[in-house]
Amino acid sequence: MSESRDKIGFIGLGRMGRGMASSIRRKQHPLTVHDIAPGPVAALEELGAASAGSAAAVAQASDVVLTMLPGPKEVQSSILGTDGILANIKPGGLVMDMSTVDPETTDALAAACAERGIGFVDAPVGRLAWHADRGESLFMVGASDADFARVSPLLEAMGSTIHHCGGPGTGTRTKLVNNYLAIILCQLNAEALSLSAAFGLDLEKTLEVLHGTTATNGQLKVNWPNKVLAGDTEPGFAIDLAHKDLSLIVQAANAAKVTLPVAAITREAFSSARGRGWGQKDFSAMLDAQCELAGIKPPRLKG
Repeated sequence: MSESRDKIGFIGLGRMGRGMASSIRRKQHPLTVHDIAPGPVAALEELGAASAGSAAAVAQASDVVLTMLPGPKEVQSSILGTDGILANIKPGGLVMDMSTVDPETTDALAAACAERGIGFVDAPVGRLAWHADRGESLFMVGASDADFARVSPLLEAMGSTIHHCGGPGTGTRTKLVNNYLAIILCQLNAEALSLSAAFGLDLEKTLEVLHGTTATNGQLKVNWPNKVLAGDTEPGFAIDLAHKDLSLIVQAANAAKVTLPVAAITREAFSSARGRGWGQKDFSAMLDAQCELAGIKPPRLKG
């Protein structure tokens, strides 16, 4: 596919956004960035990106503006605010939000963009921060065919797997389904491995058994050996953000009149962990939070 000639703006250089923006710049796309933290902005400047002091300044310098922000409040402010993207983006521009938000927010953004003749894409991200660092993210994209074609070079720069889920709003809804499973699996794994530790079982042997049956899962097999089971609880995806996503999931399910009792219970487990100071740890650290409650030593892989 041919490279986009659009000037690109990127707002939100957090743990995921910084890696994604870096991948765009490494593909030589002209890029202007903004974040409230100066460190990530400086790192992108070293890669050749320009910096801007506000969302409005990014929009004024760009044809396509990407947002990767913590939640609905920040997304709405950056895109719909008086000094936000929509009030300042060039005619014929496009906004692509990659944040995890509720469907109501995405639908409102899509409608506001359509009213002004601005393209809109929701493209929330799958996989983890280290995938973003390597340009190997997965994207769940909601967009018209034309807008999808326009942003495809950017998605290809940031990721290795791209799913066009349908029209605007389908990306966000798919992401909530995905994160529901990913987050509750962390709680299930935490409970299972804390029980294994309480039984005095060998962790390596327990994992060997689990990975040989249908009990295994992606968190346990792919993420956890590189994170909490290796003693690394620095946030790739923080417990605070996982709790936020669970809140969005429960809210969206209530709106759709779908009962999700496991999501509600898991949210309370994450609330408990946050209340005990675990909020800024990786969501795999729910294992350590669970072991703390049980008064047992968290299991770790040898070596």
